[in-house]
Amino acid sequence: MIDKVNLDSVVSVQNISKDYSGKIAVRNLSMEIPAGICFGLLGPNGAGKSTTLKMVYGVTSPNSGDIRVFGRDVTKYTRETRSRLGVMLQEDVMTDALTPRQNLETFGRYHLIAKLDLSKRVDWVINFMELNSHADVKVRNLSGGFKRRLAAAMAILNNPELLILDEPTTGLDPAVRHVLWSKIRQLKAEGKTVLLTTHYMDEAERLCDQVMIMANGESVIQGHPRELIKSELMPEVAEFDCSETEEMKILENIEEKSLALRSGDRLMVFMEDATRVLEAINQFDGGSRRPVYSRPANLEDVFLSVTGLRLGEGQ
Repeated sequence: MIDKVNLDSVVSVQNISKDYSGKIAVRNLSMEIPAGICFGLLGPNGAGKSTTLKMVYGVTSPNSGDIRVFGRDVTKYTRETRSRLGVMLQEDVMTDALTPRQNLETFGRYHLIAKLDLSKRVDWVINFMELNSHADVKVRNLSGGFKRRLAAAMAILNNPELLILDEPTTGLDPAVRHVLWSKIRQLKAEGKTVLLTTHYMDEAERLCDQVMIMANGESVIQGHPRELIKSELMPEVAEFDCSETEEMKILENIEEKSLALRSGDRLMVFMEDATRVLEAINQFDGGSRRPVYSRPANLEDVFLSVTGLRLGEGQ
């Protein structure tokens, strides 16, 4: 049964499912995205993130359920509705033989942007995405970082109200990632609604107001990143290598409340004060120097806690 559609949401997804030749890609997924926030779909490859995005922007249809964008059924998109969307795919859609400026002009004509307005808009996005130095270089000669900047420029060329970004910073070096993060924050500050997918949990913590963690095509947990960390874990974690036998004996030396998660040979112990873990390890080891990494808990820890998977693991 489909729940009542929330007309206040920019994106309203109710109980959608999608399979390909009998293989489930998305199962009974629901979410509401209000205007002006950044909403992140998180999870490893194969979790169903990209399939969900494709259904939201109308490239493929769900087998069941309902999706509304700006209150309209996505299966009945009009050109006017599509003009309010900007989409940045994982795959580059630009033409290698053209320059960034030429790609933007061609893309703008497709969106029926008036010639005078298009010229101004192209100049603006080139400046905004810091493409000036490479605006007239053929795309085939651009680095991966400049190609992703161009893909983002194409997504915002029509001044969309909803920006859909599929793994926008995958494969980029840290400097370029930070440039794109800055641009996404600026667009959100201007009132844009952003829906993105990522398997970088630090990216989600920095950008997203709300996140949904997905695994095996399903929603596992949803909420504000910091609130999820607070509700699912404890504020500090100590990471170290130990056997399962050593784990039992070390944890016996910890009197305070703790939560232990294991990933292979790596044990993570979450506590209010991680120094208590160090004391327990020293007591067990008799003062030997076992390497221990102490840090604040983060969103990747939440992911491991609720799914039992590391982000690099497949589905």
